[in-house]
Amino acid sequence: MKIAVIGSGYVGLVTGTCLAETGNNVTCIDIDQRKVDLMKSGVIPIFEPGLDVLFERNTKQGRLDFTTNLKEGIEGAKVIFLALPTPPGEDGSADLQYILDVSDKLGPLLKEYVVIVDKSTVPVGTADKVTAEIKKFSKVDFDVVSNPEFLREGVAVDDFMKPDRVVVGTSSERAKELMTKLYEPLVRQGNPILFMDEKSAELTKYAANSFLATKITFMNEIANLCELLGADVDMVRRGIGTDSRIGTRFLFSGIGYGGSCFPKDVQALAKSASDVHYDFGILNAVMGINQTQKTKLVPKMKEYFGGSLKGKKIAMWGLAFKPNTDDIREAPSLVNIDELIKEGASVQAFDPEAMENVKGVIGDKITYAENQYKALEGADALLIVTEWPVFRTPDFDKVKSLLKNNAIFDGRNLYKLSEMKENGFDYFSIGREEIKHG
Repeated sequence: MKIAVIGSGYVGLVTGTCLAETGNNVTCIDIDQRKVDLMKSGVIPIFEPGLDVLFERNTKQGRLDFTTNLKEGIEGAKVIFLALPTPPGEDGSADLQYILDVSDKLGPLLKEYVVIVDKSTVPVGTADKVTAEIKKFSKVDFDVVSNPEFLREGVAVDDFMKPDRVVVGTSSERAKELMTKLYEPLVRQGNPILFMDEKSAELTKYAANSFLATKITFMNEIANLCELLGADVDMVRRGIGTDSRIGTRFLFSGIGYGGSCFPKDVQALAKSASDVHYDFGILNAVMGINQTQKTKLVPKMKEYFGGSLKGKKIAMWGLAFKPNTDDIREAPSLVNIDELIKEGASVQAFDPEAMENVKGVIGDKITYAENQYKALEGADALLIVTEWPVFRTPDFDKVKSLLKNNAIFDGRNLYKLSEMKENGFDYFSIGREEIKHG
C-alpha cells in the first residue's frame, strides 16, 4: 500500500519507518529541507533505540522516501497520516494550526478516495474540523480517521510493531476496511484493533496519558508522606503493586514526569473539560504537584550545605526526561538547573544522549562533561535526575574519590539504602530514609 506521512518528527518518523517495515511504500513529507536532506543521506534526526536498523533497511530497499513536496508526497497514497505538532497554547489548549493548515492544502490535491489519519494527539472534535477544512476544496470522497499513537520514547519501535491495542475512530466502513488491512500485520498475536467513533478515539489518548500521569503523581505524594511518617515507599510500592487491580507499572516515585506527552496531554484534557464548564479537579492537582515535585531535592541540598548553595558545584547525572531518549521537553533537569543557578550554584552535567539538545536550549549556562565521572570532578554533591542504565552500577569508590563530599541526592531511587550505608555516602532519595554519616 502507498502511505504518506506528513510530519517527520518523533511520531511521524517512527510511524513511517515501521509501516515501511511491514511492506508498504512510505513517503515522509516535511517542510524542513535540511531535515529531509539529512534523512535522504541516511541520517536519523532523532535518537530512538532500534529505529536506525529499520530506517537503513527500508531506505536501502526503496520502501521509505522523503520529500518537502506535499503534492508529490501524497501522489497515489491510499492513507495519509497527519503527524504534526500540537503544542500547548498559553491557556493549555492544543494548538491545531499546523494540522488545519495542512488540511487546507490537502483539499485541492486529492484526486481519488483516501483516508486521512489524525496520528497527532488532538482534542475532541478535531476530526470534524479537519473534515470541514479539506471539504472546502476537495472534489473527491475522503474519510478522516482518529488513530492516536501510544508510543513510549525509548521503546517506540517495539510499541508500534507489537501494540497492546490499535485504536481507530471512524464511522466509515470503507475506512475501517483500509485501516484493518494496514494494521493486521501488527496484531497477528490477537491484540485488538478497537474501532469506535472519532470523538471517543480522540479522548482515549488524553485519558490514557492523564491516568498514567495521575498514577505517577499519586505515588510521589505517597513518597512524600512516607518521608514524614518514617515509611519506605519501595515497600509500599511492592505492597500495592502486587494487587492485580493496581498493577506494578508507573508506581515508581521520583522527581516528577516530563516529556512531550504527559505534561501537554494533562494540560489539554483539563482545558477541554474547562471549555465545557467541568472542573477536572484531579488533573489540576496533578499538574501543580508535579511541578513542585521536580525540584523536591533542592531544599534538601540547601539544608545539607547549611542553608546555602552559593558557590557549590553540583554534578548532575541525566538531562533527558527519561532514559533511552534525547528528548528534553519538560525535563526535570531544566527546572533543577534553573533552581540551582538561582541559588548561586554551578552545574556540571553528563547525559549519554541529551547534552547537545540542552546546549541548544540553555547554551553554556552549565558545564557539559564527556562522561559520568568527569561530571563528578571537583563537585560538592551529585544529583541524579535521569535513570539511565549506565548510572545504576557505578564504581562507588571512584565516585567517592572525585566528590568533595560523599553526598548523593537521588531523584530516581537508583540505589539500595544498605549499599549507600556500606559505602559511606550521605544519601537522600524520594520517600525513603535519609542516610547521614556526619
